[in-house]
Amino acid sequence: MKRIAIQGVPGCFHDIAAHRYFEDEEIELVCCDTFEQVFEAVDADPDVVGMVAIENTIAGSLLHNYELLRDSGHTIVGEHKLRISHSIMCLPENDWEDIVEVNSHPVALMQCREFLNKHKQMKVVEASDTAGAAADISRLRQHGHAAICHKDAAKIYGMKVLEEGIETNKHNFTRFLVVSHPDKASKYRHTKNVNKASLVFSLPHEEGSLSAILSVLSFYKLNLSKIQSLPIIGREWQYLFYIDLSFTDYTRYRQAINAITPLTRELQLLGEYENGKQSI
Repeated sequence: MKRIAIQGVPGCFHDIAAHRYFEDEEIELVCCDTFEQVFEAVDADPDVVGMVAIENTIAGSLLHNYELLRDSGHTIVGEHKLRISHSIMCLPENDWEDIVEVNSHPVALMQCREFLNKHKQMKVVEASDTAGAAADISRLRQHGHAAICHKDAAKIYGMKVLEEGIETNKHNFTRFLVVSHPDKASKYRHTKNVNKASLVFSLPHEEGSLSAILSVLSFYKLNLSKIQSLPIIGREWQYLFYIDLSFTDYTRYRQAINAITPLTRELQLLGEYENGKQSI
């Protein structure tokens, strides 16, 4: 059995992503209130794996999680891209005409804005978690309340789904990283088919320093699939660059890393893994 640390409660999107990634495997969730606690759980027990959201196709990158990943020293061993589909649910004995209030995480509420605008009779109240809203309604028997979350939460908390797929944008995906203690990376990396890597580095504050890196990556025919910059606290106008690289030739990828290392400062390999699958 694998122990997976997530931010949230059973039925949340981190839970769904964990089960999709570790499909057909038995897993035990370690539920955490914050992303900091997820990394702390991996620190405390190297046999715990973390599942951490890192970017969304609508909301963008979760910048704080980049910092937590870099500071933790943990290794990315996999990724999963989950389509974010929201459902509205209530207690089994309630129906549409009973609903006066809807609860969910503010991002989920934003992603369902068009649906909510069609149901103005429902008061919108923010909650700290999508599935957590369903859990609270079920536990407290809150008649007249509905939660917006993944449809799988309904089975967990004995709720009734009123409508599925209420999100405004049907092309909404969140990318989750699977992170492990470095000593356990080979155990939790699903496959030897490594074709993607994540790095972070800073650069000399000189003209053309970034373009030099990009030229080397291009020469070695690596696909720069993502670049994210974050300011370095205490060093004005200097940045850390987080990049994702995709490749088909592992040897050329390693040659490229060796070539750019002298051009960078503080280069850190965050992980090598297989390009993740997408699921609904």
